[in-house]
Amino acid sequence: MTSPEGATTSQELRGFFYPRTATGQASLLPPPPWYYSGDLLTVEYRTGPGNVAALLPAPLAPVQEDPDAVALIWADWQSCGASRDELLDPVRAQYKEAFAVVRCQFGGRTYSRCAFIWVDKDFALLRGIHQGYPKKLGSIHLTRPHPLPQAAPQLAPGGRFGATLAAADRRLAQAVITLREPSEANGFVNGHPMAHHRWLPAIDGHGDATAELIESGAAEFAAGLTFAADVDELTLLPSPAEELAGTLPVREIIGGYYRQAGVVWNGGRTLWVG
Repeated sequence: MTSPEGATTSQELRGFFYPRTATGQASLLPPPPWYYSGDLLTVEYRTGPGNVAALLPAPLAPVQEDPDAVALIWADWQSCGASRDELLDPVRAQYKEAFAVVRCQFGGRTYSRCAFIWVDKDFALLRGIHQGYPKKLGSIHLTRPHPLPQAAPQLAPGGRFGATLAAADRRLAQAVITLREPSEANGFVNGHPMAHHRWLPAIDGHGDATAELIESGAAEFAAGLTFAADVDELTLLPSPAEELAGTLPVREIIGGYYRQAGVVWNGGRTLWVG
């Protein structure tokens, strides 16, 4: 490559994402595929008519059936790259997230779409930006199951789980569910390929340097124990810096779920360029 002064160097910087260095060791992310194992607590509900449509930019359209359905999901993940090195350095593997998913249509196909999402680690945030998720930092907690009952619920009917989400020192959401019965499904809102926009504002402040709609999903998926659940509580709280409670308020509870899952993500494809 050539420097601005015209000098030539043979140095090649390595790394899938920032920062890129001569060795690539400091890169925050390894290249895909990325592997995930985790527990997901889901509450599905209906918001007010037109609220989901108001969050869908061109060229997306609302779905025809149950267009105002939302899934609010808490997840406790362990993730790694192909080397699995992160699993033996757990601070680089473990993270939690909470996200609101809606559905949309494009090209005659139904997609899921993440409208809001918070994570508690920098590698998860940057990984999501690459995938088109609008990730922000937050504080996320959910009750963990354990085979021994002294201080943990069981993955069995009657097990009770709580979950909380906060960002910028303010509580945004809280939920409590009680497991009811084993279930084949984990709801219907977050059950499609994802349709996300990848936006990068132009450096001169005029429009976007990158504006594309992309499709991605699991290259591999394995469902573990899955339960339908009664939703004992779902509360969304206002914040001066967030819009979850204001744009997707709860009108009617649909149902709750708890699932253990394994996922492999290995890229996507461009659907549309703006």
